[in-house]
Amino acid sequence: MDAKAIKEILESISSDRMTVDEALQKLKRLPFENLAYACVDHHRPLRKGFPEVIFGEGKSVEQILGVVEAMVKQKDTVMITRVSAEKAEAVRAKYPDAVYHAEARMLVLESKPVEPAGKGLIMVIAAGTSDIPVADEALLTAKTMGNRVEKLYDVGVSGIHRLMLHETLWTEASVFVVVAGMEGALPSVVGGLVDKPVIAVPTSIGYGASFGGVTALLAMLNSCASNVTVVNIDNGFGAGYVAALINNLANKQ
Repeated sequence: MDAKAIKEILESISSDRMTVDEALQKLKRLPFENLAYACVDHHRPLRKGFPEVIFGEGKSVEQILGVVEAMVKQKDTVMITRVSAEKAEAVRAKYPDAVYHAEARMLVLESKPVEPAGKGLIMVIAAGTSDIPVADEALLTAKTMGNRVEKLYDVGVSGIHRLMLHETLWTEASVFVVVAGMEGALPSVVGGLVDKPVIAVPTSIGYGASFGGVTALLAMLNSCASNVTVVNIDNGFGAGYVAALINNLANKQ
């Protein structure tokens, strides 16, 4: 339940369209709902501007459905990350309006259409095709949170001229999410070309000495571009979420 919904309840009480007891029924699940296996934070949209996000890995279908049901009752947008196709189909069997994005392993059920903000643009850049699942996770996270998003994929440093062809898009963006595996050089390149925040995402893509993304992580942490910050290996969701928060600042100006 977000600030707009709370305001509507208060206005309904003020205009005698709703009784105090009716309002109490709507608000009784705030600030959280205890499901025994999960405490669903219904207060989060009011506190942080976006509902709780469900991490799908390690949860049973029954647990996921229980949390989804609690959120749907509150008319919250449901975002499930790292969810398998099998679990997603089980959710969609009950909630057919939910959309599964297989590449990103994300399931999204919108309580109401999300309209992109007029200002601010998030640019998601992926070094290679193998990095797309993590990049898509970032892109869908930011988009579901109500942001305009563009993408540039397969523009890594092994053919840097591919990146240079899109300079017009760079100038429009408020924040960049740059996803790369292997040696993790692309965020430093982008950081050296733009005057905006760059969120670097190391991926676990690479040969043996990439150590499952540790090489890219350390390279990004040691970037000489001072506008580059780094999230954890394969954490496209975290990058997209922070990018959305940064972009929201641009929308408030």
